[in-house]
Amino acid sequence: MQTWGIVLDNPPIIFNNKLLKLKHSYKGGFVMKKFGIKEVVATGIGTALFVVLTEVQIPLGVIPNTSLQPRAAVLAFLAAVFGPVVGGIIGFLGHALGDALFYGGVWWSWVFPDAIFGILVGLFVKKYQIKEGGFHGKNIALFNAVQVIANAIAWIVVAPVLDILIYAEPAKKVFVQGIFAFIGNVIIIAILGSLLGVGYTKIGAKSSSLDKED
Repeated sequence: MQTWGIVLDNPPIIFNNKLLKLKHSYKGGFVMKKFGIKEVVATGIGTALFVVLTEVQIPLGVIPNTSLQPRAAVLAFLAAVFGPVVGGIIGFLGHALGDALFYGGVWWSWVFPDAIFGILVGLFVKKYQIKEGGFHGKNIALFNAVQVIANAIAWIVVAPVLDILIYAEPAKKVFVQGIFAFIGNVIIIAILGSLLGVGYTKIGAKSSSLDKED
């Protein structure tokens, strides 16, 4: 009988009757970390912030439903600090709850791209070295290179395709929206997301209650 599941407290993963350690399951910067108390707290706080910031938008003024959204920077920052699981959950739950609370319904074709974005940015958590106090120079450049690629995948590919498949939206309309969403997210993350990372590295990495060792 095959056994599938995840043990969250001091990992292992039980996968196909084999125990796998999460903490060092990937090398070269890709990492799946232990999902402990600080990750749970970060997920809760991050999701709440994402929801609260749903209505904080600076319209681009060219294409409907596209704007600069500070919540995108918060998502990128938290994914870069706490990894792909936290990033994916915040992107998914934060966007879905924000839509439900502020707009009365969930636009799923834009929920999944945020989750995918959070996962992709979080995959390189060890390379950014934000918590280790090394988020500067080439690591900031890496963070922004990753967020550009992740945004392109999420908003130029995934979101328009899902808009067409789920809601039968016109292809031209949704791909143009996706391009402008991509541009807006890249700009706000490059500025605000980078500043959050630098600030955390300088004053928060060693003292934040979210980053205390268990």
